[in-house]
Amino acid sequence: MRAVLLPRPGQIEVTEVDDPTPRDGEVIVEVARVGICGTDLHIVKGEFPPTPFPIIPGHEFAGTIASVGAGVDAGLVGQRVAVDPSLFCGKCAQCRRGRGNLCADWGAIGDTVDGAFAQYVAVPAANCYRMPDSMTFAQGAFVEPVSCAVHGVRRLGVEAGERMLVMGAGPMGLIVAQLLTAGGAVVSVVDRVAAKAAAALELGAVEVGTSVEELSTRRFDAAVDVTGAPAAMAAALGALDRGGRLQVFGVAAAEARLEVSPFEIYNDEITIIGTMAVLHSFDAALDLVARGVVNVDALLSHTYPLEEFATALDAVANGAALKAQIALES
Repeated sequence: MRAVLLPRPGQIEVTEVDDPTPRDGEVIVEVARVGICGTDLHIVKGEFPPTPFPIIPGHEFAGTIASVGAGVDAGLVGQRVAVDPSLFCGKCAQCRRGRGNLCADWGAIGDTVDGAFAQYVAVPAANCYRMPDSMTFAQGAFVEPVSCAVHGVRRLGVEAGERMLVMGAGPMGLIVAQLLTAGGAVVSVVDRVAAKAAAALELGAVEVGTSVEELSTRRFDAAVDVTGAPAAMAAALGALDRGGRLQVFGVAAAEARLEVSPFEIYNDEITIIGTMAVLHSFDAALDLVARGVVNVDALLSHTYPLEEFATALDAVANGAALKAQIALES
């Protein structure tokens, strides 16, 4: 089969590789659509520590079950599915607490084992979620990022009428903003690129700007940083009202540091919240996309064939594409 292979950090090959064989409890998915996200950029550069090389990346995907391994119902063949890439050990202390996203041996399809930038991929049958007939494969490939946002919003909490700030108007920022708006929040969005910030207005934000200083709202009940940039986190932290909450959603470099005032955290009762990947949120995300509560069609700007993966990656990296997908469906 054809696949994107990363032999080592910084090297991309679109080449022939062996077709995957399903193990017990697994299915083979014929991939239709795969999204490119910021994590993929880090993986290609060798900046995502859990990733081994060589590897086939790709963790935001949907397709059709083509075959099944031992112990899996053969009736699943032909089902159109979105796939949760999460791989948990199920045995460690965090898994036993129901927090598999913090698993001591955490893994993910496309991040730590071969993924979906390929014609076929082997996945646990339990990770497959049947898509409604009305859902396109392009929409199905958005379920994974929406599920990350659902988990994040659950961690943050949202009450009707709260003033919420979202830093970053990329695909994830716009998904988070839509979920917060659906929860009744009054959402403001900041992005250094004015055109990206303006897109948030069409998706429910009440005001946008290229900096926090441009906003008419001066103090926020909560802020979500989706950029991973410490400067943006600091700006969001400075915009919080007393008793406010800051969520670190975006992935920062491991060595990055954020300067905070312990006195202000104490005196203003500021809460800082992390959120990591997907946790019991894939079903909800599938439903939200299917019902149009999260408009993912508005986010997809570019589609490329598998052979143009490197071009697609560059378009995402340089901001030419808001959201790019690789299309493999016939």
